[in-house]
Amino acid sequence: MKYAKTILETIGNTPLVRLNKITDDIPALVLAKVESFNPGNSVKDRMALKMIEDAEKDGRLKKGGTIVEGTSGNTGMGLALAAIVKGYKLICVSTDKQSKEKFDVLKAVGAKVIVCPTDVTPENPNSYYSTSKRIAEETPNSWYVNQYDNLSNTQAHYETTGPEIWDQTDGKITDFVVGVGTGGTISGVGRYLKEKNPKIKIWGIDTYGSVFKKYHETGIFDKNEIYPYTTEGIGEDILPENVDFSVIDHFEKVTDKDAAIYTRKLAKLEGIFAGNSCGAAIRGVLQLKENFKKNNVIVVLLHDSGSRYIGKIYNDDWMKKMKFL
Repeated sequence: MKYAKTILETIGNTPLVRLNKITDDIPALVLAKVESFNPGNSVKDRMALKMIEDAEKDGRLKKGGTIVEGTSGNTGMGLALAAIVKGYKLICVSTDKQSKEKFDVLKAVGAKVIVCPTDVTPENPNSYYSTSKRIAEETPNSWYVNQYDNLSNTQAHYETTGPEIWDQTDGKITDFVVGVGTGGTISGVGRYLKEKNPKIKIWGIDTYGSVFKKYHETGIFDKNEIYPYTTEGIGEDILPENVDFSVIDHFEKVTDKDAAIYTRKLAKLEGIFAGNSCGAAIRGVLQLKENFKKNNVIVVLLHDSGSRYIGKIYNDDWMKKMKFL
């Protein structure tokens, strides 16, 4: 009989799917790494499990402990699945710009959810960065995950996502495109692929309101670049330790409107029901098309499922309210 001992054994080995219509004006082969096939429906399952296992090994996370993390929702879901199987409590701290569906799902799998304002600086006591740290300090037998600076995040993708993409493309990949938030996916996959073939280009998708692109190009952390945006899961107003700028060849910024529109197009044209940042990644590929030749093999990672965005991206009233439709 073939079966997984727990749901955690089903993480990874997600499919690679050719895109046909949405990228039809790109001469190259464009393949989507569809991460919604993970049990928690996002790429974050990979690093959530790795961070927990590493913390168990070195004693940071003890039996019966409480896991505390600031999350836009997907990391929280990955942590929740592992917490259920391994017997931990979970407190997730998030921001009020995230979709209601994300909070409902986290509560459904037993997490306590605390919501903080989006439009405050990271140093503000009410920010989700500060709040999650404070809760971890005040909670006995707790462990603060800190996915932004926890390098097990990058290592998870170096050990799993990168090798999968290399094997699935038979080593023919020439370009990897992915949205950048904590930086773990692009850094882990990018490092693995460049070790295999230094000529592979690593393209990071950023959003307007985030500091990544300017910092990568100038080395300047410009606070004037920071302002609120609606695209979920990518961009930052901090520089996480997981972002290894040395493996990233270029950052491409995508507008909130384009990210939303191309998320919907991905569903209607390809039958891939994906999340908000996935639309940004697809639009990023199209904006970069002049860099791709006929023989290129492009892999674009689609981070999560559209089920987390029913009340926003897939809701016509919300899209009209935001002037995206």
